[in-house]
Amino acid sequence: MRATRLVSLLLLLQTRERMTARELADALEVSVRTIYRDVESLGAAGVPVYGEPGHEGGYRLLDGYRTRLTGLTADEAEALFLTGLPSAAAQLGLTAATTAAQLKLMAALPAELRDRAAGRFHVDLPSWYLRAERTPHLTPISEATRDQHALRIRYLRWVKPHEISRTVQPHGLVLKAGNWYLVARGGEQFRTYRISRILDVDVLPERFERAEGFDLASHWESYLDHFDRRRYRDTAVLRFSRRGLDRLPELFEPAVVAARKTRAGPDPAGWTELEIPIESVEAAVPELLKFGADVEVVAPEELRAEVVRILHAMNRAYGL
Repeated sequence: MRATRLVSLLLLLQTRERMTARELADALEVSVRTIYRDVESLGAAGVPVYGEPGHEGGYRLLDGYRTRLTGLTADEAEALFLTGLPSAAAQLGLTAATTAAQLKLMAALPAELRDRAAGRFHVDLPSWYLRAERTPHLTPISEATRDQHALRIRYLRWVKPHEISRTVQPHGLVLKAGNWYLVARGGEQFRTYRISRILDVDVLPERFERAEGFDLASHWESYLDHFDRRRYRDTAVLRFSRRGLDRLPELFEPAVVAARKTRAGPDPAGWTELEIPIESVEAAVPELLKFGADVEVVAPEELRAEVVRILHAMNRAYGL
């Protein structure tokens, strides 16, 4: 276990210019004291790792040092092929590079790992029955993101004014449920743009410096949390049958299921009263109709009246 951790620590320092003891401890899920001992062990084994004091300090490897620890376990080989997404690479214009990398990886593996790792996993990102969105500007955007070139984009928003133009600094690309998103900075503010809604793009000659400390994964997680809080502005009180309650995770988004609050029940008939977040009356009605007779709207009255109106209209349509 310790040997594996020492190798991981060495590879972390090799792939990043400098890391503090706290950053290493967080990455390896150990204490800072353990990192101190591990660094001493690496130094004793002849690895040129040294620490720099001060606020901007940390541990780093001597410039030019590269480890020759290239062995892969069977699980690691499988993981490498699982993280290779050929459809995503193709959209980014990296088909040839991905193919070459996979060939090199295959050539480096022993025969038993080669047979186990290849051809066992395929990742299909878009949801069922949905086609991937057209993203004709994805390749130049991805190249500008890698090379840190500013972009001038023409974008189609949902709100008025619908069409806007902005100069942005692309900091990262995210593939979410088969759709691509650009995370970019304009001034001091980060915004997220759906790539399929970018109407036109110009890659500008000037380069930019990435925001210090920016982490794409952390930013995206925070963005999703803020997005859900902005989206679910209202609440509804609903009564669910036992069957309806069982179908909550199937028919509602995870954010709604996680935020539900039980107000009463279950009663002798098995009905439970819940308070859940909703976007709006208009957005909630089609979601509730999926439950059929297994849900009853208690409040707000506007939502209950809209469901009743639609049910009357359906009765008329079917001659009931």
